[in-house]
Amino acid sequence: MYIYKVAVIGAGAMGAGIAQVITYAGIPVILKDVKEDVVERGLKTVRSIYHGRVDKGKMTATEMEQKMALVTGATDYSGFSDVDLVIEAVFEDIAVKQKLFCELESVCSENTLLTSNTSSLPISAIAAMTKRPAKVIGLHFFNPAPAMKLVEIIPGLATSRETIDDLVMFAESIRKIPIRVTECAGFLVNRLLMPYLNEAAMALQEGAQAKEVDEAMVSFGMPMGPFALLDTIGIDISAKVSEILYDAYGPRMKPAEILGALYNAGFVGIK
Repeated sequence: MYIYKVAVIGAGAMGAGIAQVITYAGIPVILKDVKEDVVERGLKTVRSIYHGRVDKGKMTATEMEQKMALVTGATDYSGFSDVDLVIEAVFEDIAVKQKLFCELESVCSENTLLTSNTSSLPISAIAAMTKRPAKVIGLHFFNPAPAMKLVEIIPGLATSRETIDDLVMFAESIRKIPIRVTECAGFLVNRLLMPYLNEAAMALQEGAQAKEVDEAMVSFGMPMGPFALLDTIGIDISAKVSEILYDAYGPRMKPAEILGALYNAGFVGIK
């Protein structure tokens, strides 16, 4: 199945980044959120990503406008009837995602593939809220989506082989490297990444300086330090995923208290 049109739900940093990646591959995108100002901010984010490419000489201003013409903002489901693929990129809350997938049932074609950008939640529990569990699958991008090549493809218990193959083909068509991973809390990358970030937070609690920790890890060979990465991912997302991993795997994944404290104090990172 070739993907001719995509809808991305959630116009935050991740959703906007995903929209840019897809339009860069020449595929039209609807970028939807519940508020007009959020949609407009998302469209500005897409444009700023393209501006960065123009400034670096990687594309012309004319090419940028051609790509921007492929993305349309929306606050409702008009235009969803003929999309081939929906990518949900809303807050990491199972109830919110389940409600959204129920809504998609009535506005999308029965052939539309429904995907979630969840970084840790069970795909099967989301798919169970639909009448098409065979066409529901996880498609997890990493932040920032335009720069990160890897995407995780996570089949649920009822996901069909055809859906998996279609998603692999789509990921490759937008210049990403797909890996199929088992459905479990945190999937693959976050099961490895979150303990690393959590240990950095533990070190901060014990008196380490964030700047020095970041400098040490960059000197070690990491592209950025753990605290810069936390800022990029979002402290809110990291705190939520840490709790999900703790619930699933127990004491070995116990989150550093400072993560929750920062989130509760309103610190969310770069948004």
